[in-house]
Amino acid sequence: MDASGRGEVDGGQQDKARPLVCVVDDDGSVRRALCTLLRSAGFDSHAWAGAQEFLHAGLAAQCRCLIADLRMPGMDGFELQQSLRRSHPGVPVVFISAHADEPARRRALAAGAVDLLGKPFSESALLHAVHRALEPGRP
Repeated sequence: MDASGRGEVDGGQQDKARPLVCVVDDDGSVRRALCTLLRSAGFDSHAWAGAQEFLHAGLAAQCRCLIADLRMPGMDGFELQQSLRRSHPGVPVVFISAHADEPARRRALAAGAVDLLGKPFSESALLHAVHRALEPGRP
């Protein structure tokens, strides 16, 4: 991850055998930690500091799962999910948030999110949500 927060491939070209998981969070330490975790679990990962940067990066079509913070400057996670559903409806979303209350959870799940994980969350909870998002036949 570079200091600007722009998306960065984990070490170079995407490996087609490894599913691409995209991360959008305005906290650089969260982006770095998630990319490290995802790589260690066998995924390729890209990360962005904001929703607009992700949408303009041109990787949504290759993204197999999006992990997004709910609250970010500019476009929030719900707006990002809506935009992504219009352009790439098959990309599953896992939300993460320090503000993961029950109304937000219900809203996220009603909009088709795989899960909403409250920060801090365990590595196993996140990886479980990503694996569920990648299950064959998932809508």
